Amino acid sequence: MNRKAILKKTKDFVKQRFKGAEGGHDWYHTKRVLANSIHIAKKENANLFIVQLAALLHDIADSKFHEGDETLGPKIASEFLKEHNVDELSRVHVINIIENVSFKNSLSNTSKPFNSIELQIVQDADRLDAIGAIGIARAFNYGGFKNRELYNPKITVNIAMSKDEYKKSSAPTINHFYEKLLLLKEKMNTPAGKKLAEKRHDFMLSYLDQFYQEWEGLK
Repeated sequence: MNRKAILKKTKDFVKQRFKGAEGGHDWYHTKRVLANSIHIAKKENANLFIVQLAALLHDIADSKFHEGDETLGPKIASEFLKEHNVDELSRVHVINIIENVSFKNSLSNTSKPFNSIELQIVQDADRLDAIGAIGIARAFNYGGFKNRELYNPKITVNIAMSKDEYKKSSAPTINHFYEKLLLLKEKMNTPAGKKLAEKRHDFMLSYLDQFYQEWEGLK
């Protein structure tokens, strides 16, 4: 099977897997990550096939929707790639990206030491979808899904969480801005990713300013 056919099969597989998914982690999230990944990859000396496969499969079984199981996504992706005769080198690379792409893994001191330009690209693309207008919508959608408070001034922000604390956090959605979203601009890997993050970061700051004014009943 040629690469174009494999990518088509992967898209179809992911769309089917995401039927009925939570709105912030559905096919459309993956589609945006794919588009941003391709955009950034074209500006870097990267393997576009690996980038596209990893972008499509990066959230195939997000651990927060599977009782914290971080092995399920890589396992499903690996089995799919084997079934479609993707070569071992490519398969291992894609799985390594899936295992290392998430923000929570950057909070762990025991994360596997893996890096590649393809990982950096998919990671940037995934983080771009967590900020800006879409990022705000996704944050509140997931907060509602988990029945979290919008904001509670009595609950302090914790920007020094461990990976385990982050996974177990049930803090209000506004806290999530400070504990993750506003940190992402400085964590972008590529020049293109950094540039795209600037505008989205500024939009979130403007949103928060407006939010606090309305919270106090001033506007």
